[in-house]
Amino acid sequence: MIKTWILGVACALMPLAAMAAGGNRYGGEDRGSPLLPAKVNALWQKECSSCHIAYPPGLLPAASWRSVMSTLDQHFGTDASVSAQERDEISAFLVAGASNRWSASTSPLRITESQWFKAKHGREIAPEVWQRAAIKTRANCQACHAGAAQGDFNERQVRIPK
Repeated sequence: MIKTWILGVACALMPLAAMAAGGNRYGGEDRGSPLLPAKVNALWQKECSSCHIAYPPGLLPAASWRSVMSTLDQHFGTDASVSAQERDEISAFLVAGASNRWSASTSPLRITESQWFKAKHGREIAPEVWQRAAIKTRANCQACHAGAAQGDFNERQVRIPK
């Protein structure tokens, strides 16, 4: 009877243990806080992924997303303008899902400028790795994180191209 009960409890807790270990849509050390909300905004997905992956809202603080969305006509060297209504809808989605866990004291415009990104990638990734043809830029998350477009940055799934 007791063995059955212990086995039942262990089986019930296994999914929780898997999530704590950095499951899908959670980022490494900040387990438990989703980078990508369960319900994504279709307009955000369509517009942002037309040029790059639609970066999950949880990768930047709200102030950063507000800044990025207010300068779409000069979006990192490209005019990514959308209508005011579309901008407001996408902004609301990004701000609602934003997280200050990455850069609580700053509001970087680029994910690669966040304190978290620099800490994780700066000490673990040699500078010459970023020069590889399959990577090209620090903003190319999906080069090493196959699930990046789905908000999955699980460190156990990282595969750095040669």
